Amino acid sequence: MFTAKPRKVFLMVVKSQRNNKQDEAGKGIFINENEREENTMKIGFIGLGIMGKPMAKNLVKAGHELVVFDLNKEAVAELVACGATSAKSSKEVAAQVEVVITMVPNSPHVRAAVLGKDGVAEGAKPGLVLIDMSSIDPTESKKIGEECMKYGIEMLDAPVSGGEPKAIDGTLSVMVGGKKDLFDKYYDMLMVMAGSVVYVGDLGSGNVAKLANQMIVAINIAAVSEALIFAKKAGTDPELVYQAIRGGLAGSTVMDAKAPMMLAGNYKPGFRIELHIKDLNNALNAAHAISSPAPLTAQLMEVMQFLRSEGCDKEDHSSIIKYYEKIAGASVVKDKE
Repeated sequence: MFTAKPRKVFLMVVKSQRNNKQDEAGKGIFINENEREENTMKIGFIGLGIMGKPMAKNLVKAGHELVVFDLNKEAVAELVACGATSAKSSKEVAAQVEVVITMVPNSPHVRAAVLGKDGVAEGAKPGLVLIDMSSIDPTESKKIGEECMKYGIEMLDAPVSGGEPKAIDGTLSVMVGGKKDLFDKYYDMLMVMAGSVVYVGDLGSGNVAKLANQMIVAINIAAVSEALIFAKKAGTDPELVYQAIRGGLAGSTVMDAKAPMMLAGNYKPGFRIELHIKDLNNALNAAHAISSPAPLTAQLMEVMQFLRSEGCDKEDHSSIIKYYEKIAGASVVKDKE
């Protein structure tokens, strides 16, 4: 069985060392130029949204040569200002690079960017590698991969977890499916954007892992919301309850990321409700296709659909607590009832 632990630890140490090697003014990082030249690639990046833009910026900072495309011209201009080159279409991106990364909302967007008019397939030379870092239906990943093979394009599915903050600081968790030799070839490049990069199995396996992650995250946020509302209704300060339990078995990365937002009434999106709805829809479709029970995921889908009907779809998924607040007639936000 493959394990990336020895290599992963080494790379993470190197990353930490680089982050500490700043110049006297604290304005830059010293990187061995020979090492930079040896490891740099010419990469296409399609999709510069809330996640894609900071991910692309980290690749540029690491010395990679980027060719970017997005319908959002402001996002493209921002990357160009960082040193990237812009393209007018996905086709134009593919014609200039050895590997293309796609980071778009859902399966239809990946299909359009890769196989549609002026898509990657139209501009690709045989041997091009597509790394789809979008979160999509794993069945669709396999289908797109099969169609890409007709154009001589190899594919990895490599969805990410961690939200915008981890995309910015380059500590995302990346789950990769596809051929193992391709994973090995692009591991170092993926690590520029990540804190961990783990090989999961054949093409589509990356998205299976991502959907499992999204199921757990949604259910965890709901559990935190339920517990904090319980504390409030019981007459105990929810913030003190959070501080009391976060170091115990109930503590989690999700709790530490989302409970402070709930307590502050801060729903600025790190990961929007509408995107989590998309992921849970893909999870439920995939689960139903293989007769895998997912009752809690189904319940959370209904909670999120309610929030969308309330106009909360652009808010962070920590706003799940609003569902509980509405039912309970209470708020965990200080000085708000």
